[in-house]
Amino acid sequence: MRAERLETGRLILRRPRVEDAADIFARYASDAEVTRFMSWPRHESLADTRAFLDFSDAEWQRWPAGPYAVHARADGRLIGGTGYAFEVPDRAATGYVFARDAWGQGYATEALTAIVEHAPAIGIRRLYAICHVDHRASSRVLEKCGFEREGVLPGHAEFPNLMRGHPCDVLRYAREFA
Repeated sequence: MRAERLETGRLILRRPRVEDAADIFARYASDAEVTRFMSWPRHESLADTRAFLDFSDAEWQRWPAGPYAVHARADGRLIGGTGYAFEVPDRAATGYVFARDAWGQGYATEALTAIVEHAPAIGIRRLYAICHVDHRASSRVLEKCGFEREGVLPGHAEFPNLMRGHPCDVLRYAREFA
């Protein structure tokens, strides 16, 4: 069951569009503090954001879902992003990123809950996430959403906005569905 739009009490998650580029860039993708613990490099220009949107379209064409832009229902403003990164039809990674002015309001938990709830409907049996060992806020969100901590993966992922070229330890969390 493909869903290019998911809704929660306070949020609208929808497939990103080309016209979102300027907002994505300005709201979070170019912000050094927001992107600090991301596994992708901070966007230096709108061209970087457009490349992400091309990637997003390719994911949506190949799989039953992909990245989502997260908007506040109250005023429609873009506040972040989340979604799925499929590896095989029944296994995907997830994650989230939110603009600084959206931090601490429960939006990440609400958006990730929607992603978790939708996962079985699109055939996902295993949904997982990794986060930098020092990113406590992200760990708390994953745990609130029912992800179980599977352990530490030493030197598993690069965080280019922290130390480019130096793989870091990560925490791995997962949810299994019947």
